[in-house]
Amino acid sequence: MSEQSSASVTPEDEARLAAAKKRVGRSAVIGAIFLMATSAIGPGFITQTATFTATLGASFAFAILVSVLIDIAVQLNVWRMITSSGKRAGELANSAIPFSGHVIAVLVIIGGLAFNIGNIAGGGLGLNALLGIDPKLGGLITAALAIVIFLIKKAGPVMDIVLIVLGVGMIIMTVIVAIVAQPPVGDALRQTIVPDTINFATITTIVGGTVGGYITYSGAHRYLASGHVGPEHAGPVMRAAANGIFVTGIMRYVLFLAILGVVASGVTLDLTTNAANPAGQAFGAVLGEAGLRIFGAIFWAAAISSVIGAAYTSASFLSTFHRRFLGGWSLQWATVIFIVVSLIVYLSIGTAPAAILVFVGGFNGLILPIGLTVFMYIGWFRRDLLGSKKYPLWLLIAGTLVTVLTWYMGIVSVGPIFAFLGIGA
Repeated sequence: MSEQSSASVTPEDEARLAAAKKRVGRSAVIGAIFLMATSAIGPGFITQTATFTATLGASFAFAILVSVLIDIAVQLNVWRMITSSGKRAGELANSAIPFSGHVIAVLVIIGGLAFNIGNIAGGGLGLNALLGIDPKLGGLITAALAIVIFLIKKAGPVMDIVLIVLGVGMIIMTVIVAIVAQPPVGDALRQTIVPDTINFATITTIVGGTVGGYITYSGAHRYLASGHVGPEHAGPVMRAAANGIFVTGIMRYVLFLAILGVVASGVTLDLTTNAANPAGQAFGAVLGEAGLRIFGAIFWAAAISSVIGAAYTSASFLSTFHRRFLGGWSLQWATVIFIVVSLIVYLSIGTAPAAILVFVGGFNGLILPIGLTVFMYIGWFRRDLLGSKKYPLWLLIAGTLVTVLTWYMGIVSVGPIFAFLGIGA
């Protein structure tokens, strides 16, 4: 019987099977890049960039450059270690230092909760710009729709298509605003290297918003699904991580130039009121009422997708404590509860949504060096867990320097970051 089954598999069948596996692997790789990029380009990313450009002007260009360099060192190390070991972050950390994976999981879940409160706040701002409704009501509608979309499986693929279309629309609108606003490009380029002002709280916040919390591990975990695990796949892994960072870095700089042009023209952006939406105001100043409405739709779509992504990825870290959360209804209900708790916290606090969106980036920037320290320990002392004792020395040195830098920035930035919520000095 087995001989007949073996004989029935033709070379054509084997070729089709190999091609199918290759397509699945390629899809997972593209999905990993897309997940990291879209996680980093959410409502927090947009609001933080607009807020800091309005307050720091062209000096913010330096913060963008530093954040991109930090992103590179963090993601290349984390992606390479996770995919080389074939283990998720919590499992790998526990293998190196007992219970350190549990600490990382707790921090990611707390940071993910902070992210999600900000994402719901972003949804409220988006609907406020689009429809003119109260941001709190907009946040409630966003959270409710996110739960519905998450539970209806057929809605997922449709949402993905909508997000891609709106994402392209956002890029086009940003480029148009950047061209029409005529920003002082020469000054921006100069201050990218030699800034008039250096603000560590700003750098910590935008680093946290693009590579902090669950974002640090989301792309690498998605890459595991490609099946391309083990140290022999290190080259493609690092190229994939670099591509994701490149996309977010370019988008942040273009958005910065667009906002800078508006601010340099004399427009004052509202950063403090409950309905403050600095990025939306900048787009409205250049593109008019229609531009503001379109921006609201795009901003809201980015927020609702981030609500789902942040909740699901953060809830999946519960698998560090119990394997039932690897999938199925346990993970689904945990994700729903995560969204509901985020909504309740958002509705119960009086802080302006824009301030929340800035704070959550800073908060995740504060907890970033803890997990990074564990991964640097693995790179230096537990390479046996990575499938090979060979690991690029330059990558370890870069990662270690960034770890020390993020610890320093976190320590000196605690007060200013909590001041975004009216706490501290």
